[in-house]
Amino acid sequence: MILVTGGTGLVGSHLLLNLLKAGKKVRALHRKNSDLAAVEHVFNYYTSTEEAKSLFQQIEWFEADITNIPQLNVAFKNIQYVYHCAALVSFDPADDKKLRKINIEGTAKIVNLCIAFKVEKLCYVSSVAALGKSLNNKEINERSTWNPEDDHSDYAISKYGAEIETWRGTQEGVPTVIVKPGVIIGPGFWEEGTGKIFSKIDKGMNYHFPKIAGFVGVKDVVDVMQKIMQAEIANEDYILVSENLSFKTVFELTATELGKPKPQKSLKKWMLWFGWFFQKIGGFFGAKRNITKNTVNTLFQHAVYNNEKIKGSIGFEFTPMQKVIAETAKCYKKDKA
Repeated sequence: MILVTGGTGLVGSHLLLNLLKAGKKVRALHRKNSDLAAVEHVFNYYTSTEEAKSLFQQIEWFEADITNIPQLNVAFKNIQYVYHCAALVSFDPADDKKLRKINIEGTAKIVNLCIAFKVEKLCYVSSVAALGKSLNNKEINERSTWNPEDDHSDYAISKYGAEIETWRGTQEGVPTVIVKPGVIIGPGFWEEGTGKIFSKIDKGMNYHFPKIAGFVGVKDVVDVMQKIMQAEIANEDYILVSENLSFKTVFELTATELGKPKPQKSLKKWMLWFGWFFQKIGGFFGAKRNITKNTVNTLFQHAVYNNEKIKGSIGFEFTPMQKVIAETAKCYKKDKA
C-alpha cells in the first residue's frame, strides 16, 4: 500500500488521482477539518463525474497530524511506499516556529517511521527554494551550494532543513528520491498559492513585476514523482522546472486565456517597501504579513533553473507553460461559470 501525506493539497490531490488511475491502493493522510471534497472536485477536471466519485471512494482516508507519532504509527501499518507532500507554505515571519515544526520536525518523524517500518522507498516533495542561489546569473542546478549566510526566507530554511532530515533517512537504509519543483501551476485551489494568479487577474490585476523564476505544471510534477518511484533510482534529487519565465509573462498569458486585460503597471521596489512598513506595523496588532525584507529583495532577483538532470535520467519532456496555463484557465472558467 502507498501512503500519501498532504493529500488534500494541489500536488497531493493530483498525485492521488494518478495513483488511483494506475490501480494502486492508497492511504492518504488529512488533518481534522480538511476539505476532502476539494480532492474529488480536482478529479472531476480530468474524468467523468461517475469515475471521479468511484476513484475518490477508493482512497483510504486517515486523519493524522504529521507531528503526531501515535497517529502516524497506525497510519504506517502495511505501507510499502511513501509520498511526503505535506508542508506549510507561508512567508509570514510570525509563522517561523510553525514552519519549522511542520516542515522540519514533521518530515523528521515521517523519515523515522519510514526507517522503523522498513518502507521500500520514499519520495519527498521539496522546493527550488531549498537550493543555493545563482552566482553571476548562472543557471541553478541540483549541486548549487546552499549558503547559510544568504538572506533566505523562513520557508526556504524550513524546506532545506527538511531535506537534511530526508537525506539522513538514506543513511539509515531508506531509498529516497527528492523532487524540487519551481512555481507549480494547476487547477483546483483558486484562493491560495498560485491559484490566486487566476482569481486576481480575473478580478482585475493592475501590476506585474519582472522577476524570472522556474515554473512547472502540477501534472508534470506528479508524473515525474511516479516515474522515479517506479524506476531503479534512489538517493537522487531533481529540479522540476518546465520553463524559466518572468511573472510578467505568466500574468499576461493568464490574462489572455481568461479574456481579461493584461496587467499594465510595473511594480516598483519602493511600493513594496511601503507595503512592508505598513504590514510590519499591522503585525504588532496580529495582522497577517506576506511582505518581508526578503520578499522585497527576492522579487527583483532573477532565478534561472536547469532541468537537464531529470530529462536525462528518465527522458522526461515537460509540458510548455503556455499549455499548462491554458488548461488551468479552462478549469477556472468552468468553476466560475
